[in-house]
Amino acid sequence: MSLLNRKINHYRFPWRDNNAFRLLTDGNIFFPAMLEAINRAQHQILVEMYLIESGKTAHQFIDALIKQSEKNINVFLLLDDFGARGLHKHDRQKIEHSNIQLSFFNPLRYGKFRRNLFRDHRKLLVVDDQVAFTGGTGITDDFNTAYKTTSGWHEVMIEIQGPVIADWQTLFFENWNRWVKNKTGYSVNEISDTGQQSGRVTSTGGVTRTEIKRSFLKRIRQAERRVWMATAYFVPSWKLIRALKQAARNGCDVRLLLPGRHTDHPAIRHAGRRYYSHLLRNGVRIFEYQPRFLHAKVLLCDQWVSIGSSNIDRWNLRWNLEANQEVDDQSFAHDVTQLFEKDFAHSKEYIYDKWKYRPWYKRFMEWFWGKIDRWLEKRGQKKGG
Repeated sequence: MSLLNRKINHYRFPWRDNNAFRLLTDGNIFFPAMLEAINRAQHQILVEMYLIESGKTAHQFIDALIKQSEKNINVFLLLDDFGARGLHKHDRQKIEHSNIQLSFFNPLRYGKFRRNLFRDHRKLLVVDDQVAFTGGTGITDDFNTAYKTTSGWHEVMIEIQGPVIADWQTLFFENWNRWVKNKTGYSVNEISDTGQQSGRVTSTGGVTRTEIKRSFLKRIRQAERRVWMATAYFVPSWKLIRALKQAARNGCDVRLLLPGRHTDHPAIRHAGRRYYSHLLRNGVRIFEYQPRFLHAKVLLCDQWVSIGSSNIDRWNLRWNLEANQEVDDQSFAHDVTQLFEKDFAHSKEYIYDKWKYRPWYKRFMEWFWGKIDRWLEKRGQKKGG
């Protein structure tokens, strides 16, 4: 497809029918499913991962990938150079001395500040033409609730089967070939039908840098019953805020599920809280998840769902490569609705009449970190063009 046609169509990939999607919640569920898929591989394994840190979980994946590579199965491992800082030298050498083809996205370099900001935030595993996984996880023990039953990060992944896998393969190899010296020739085969669900792959990067946000805004504006959004880092654009407010005024049930006191970036939480008053006054309901750190990225508008790596925050959309799986299906939306309802029950809801009387020091933290956020945004606009 030409650059002109991509701009006209707005979206890189089309909607594809006859897929099967499965919702996987928390690391004790999705990590075993991902490892099982790797162990069943017959031809090819693709892994694109932002965050990987040495530990029990990383060792399981590294060992499984090496074992399969020794069977002459093609294993491609694309890691973000910044996100892989926690991978110890021993584990790096273990991978490099194996048959795994390893590449790092945008290696960090001194003196190239702006370029260093571009990161590959995608999380993807594709095995043969049979199954793929995407969502918000990293390969770290923080996500593994089998090890951290009370403190493991609350995360969601989606298991994918069917024709959309071809689009995930295309997305992977195009990115892979940007960062390796010896380009990899690849062909994407037509993949047979698996189920009856419709799906589309959306991404950011290059000419498609805004399509995840654009798709979500369109769905919010078209929503008739509900708009529910879970994100780990709530630093929204004003377009998103206006769309949420308008949906609430139109009678939609608009809810935000956000992290509570458990978070890896308290400053971002404070910066995002400065929007609460404005949203609450306009009918948007806000819930903060209490048991653990909410790291999930899930968007639900009526029966449309988007799950993937994108938090829909301003930094995320400006600097990161992202990718989401969209699903338009009533039964899958029902599963996502049940997940939200369960999480809402374990969250604290904020009411405007009480929120406006919050202590002065909380207001100060919102103001201070809001100033920092706006300063970073202005610098990003000046440097990013």
